[in-house]
Amino acid sequence: MESFGVAVNGVSHAEAAEISKPDDPFAGPLKTIAPWNYKILAALMFIVTSLSLAENFTVMLVTFRFKQLRQPLNYIIVNLSLADFLVSLTGGVISFLTNYKGYFFLGTWACVLEGFAVTFFGIVALWSLAVLAFERFFVICRPLGNIRLRGKHAVLGLVFVWTFSFIWTIPPVLGWNSYTVSKIGTTCEPNWYSGNFSDHTFIITFFTTCFILPLSVIIVCYGKLLRKLRKVSNTHGRLGNARKPERQVTRMVVVMIVAFMVAWTPYAAFSIIVTACPTIYLDPRLAAVPAFFSKTATVYNPVIYVFMNKQFRKCLIQLFTCTDTLLPEGNLNQTTERAGMTGESNTGEMSAIAARIPVAGGALPKSDEQQSESSSFAQLPIPENKVCPM
Repeated sequence: MESFGVAVNGVSHAEAAEISKPDDPFAGPLKTIAPWNYKILAALMFIVTSLSLAENFTVMLVTFRFKQLRQPLNYIIVNLSLADFLVSLTGGVISFLTNYKGYFFLGTWACVLEGFAVTFFGIVALWSLAVLAFERFFVICRPLGNIRLRGKHAVLGLVFVWTFSFIWTIPPVLGWNSYTVSKIGTTCEPNWYSGNFSDHTFIITFFTTCFILPLSVIIVCYGKLLRKLRKVSNTHGRLGNARKPERQVTRMVVVMIVAFMVAWTPYAAFSIIVTACPTIYLDPRLAAVPAFFSKTATVYNPVIYVFMNKQFRKCLIQLFTCTDTLLPEGNLNQTTERAGMTGESNTGEMSAIAARIPVAGGALPKSDEQQSESSSFAQLPIPENKVCPM
């Protein structure tokens, strides 16, 4: 029987089906979004990606160039820069190219690889912040007494970060959830829009292990660290500047937590909302905002955790001014000498703070305390250049 189309209101069934067919994100731009929107996104991603690559490469270069920066507590900071660098190298560059073209022209497999790479390196960076908070708590509060942070402990932290992140980002590749094109059609991410129960369980588990858990670690560790510093400040409060270190560290901790929340809360909230209401309509441009905010973390993470470090800035200046590669003798040995006074290895700037905080149960005898009151208490205040990034 010969087939034929029936016209309704001047539009045939074949034409109506073609009109209602959703846009293929791998074939061309969304027809509902003007091209200039993609150009703006491309320009923003170019700026963010360029800054991130330059900053994080500088962090790794300076750390490699100056031996005094290669201390156990700095391992996780360099790991954070490496993860941010890889996020920008994969997701940032691809996002710039696809937004410039207006659609994900690289194909399905590239979408899966980009979604996995960005999610994997992003979670590595996120958990690096949590491990960094724990290591700072470990060095300052000394929960295990005389046990100090060594290189092997720092390496174990790195192994945990990469292994744990891989465990929770590989399932979509293997079939538990999936990596798919976002609403805007130029980036790829886990499938938040699926209505399957199995996909919902992954999203909830992913949200718990990769947002709630690291955020809890950060808040608890920094909270205990601040309590420890406040206790020491109250004990020796008769010194005029005894509370200055506490105020400095408090401001820095607030900045760190706020930066974490600004980067990841919109993306986490977006994923939960879309998972709970998969049929909800969101403008594709609005849906692209959370992912963009998460990528901006690769720009200000180095500023907060590295460039606000006075010792790092001195090394950076020496590197780019081609001066002597060694820091001034007094500045170099300051931390080492103070660490040696307490029998602590030189683990970088955190040791300068830890050297001023007595180990629980390790108080000096009465006579010694009285004899060294002026000298020991005078070392309690923490210089400004020894606070950031701790």
